[in-house]
Amino acid sequence: MEQRPDSILQPFERVCKASGITGLTFHHLRHEAASRLGECGFSALEVAAITGHKTMQIVKQYAHLRAEDLVGRMG
Repeated sequence: MEQRPDSILQPFERVCKASGITGLTFHHLRHEAASRLGECGFSALEVAAITGHKTMQIVKQYAHLRAEDLVGRMG
C-alpha cells in the first residue's frame, strides 16, 4: 500500500496542536534524528541513507559533529 505524503504530517500536526506545541515542524525531527545518529557513531553515508538526504553537504549541515566525540573515537 502506497503512503500519501501527508499521511505522516497530518497526525503529527494534530498531536502538536492537542499538546499545545507550537513552532515544531516535522522537518525539525529529521534534523534532530540526523544529529543523534551522528552522535551514535553512524557514518555520514549511513545518516544520508536513513534520512534520505541526497548530498553529503546537506548531511554535514544537519549531522553536527561534536569535537569531544571525534577525540574519543581517535583513541
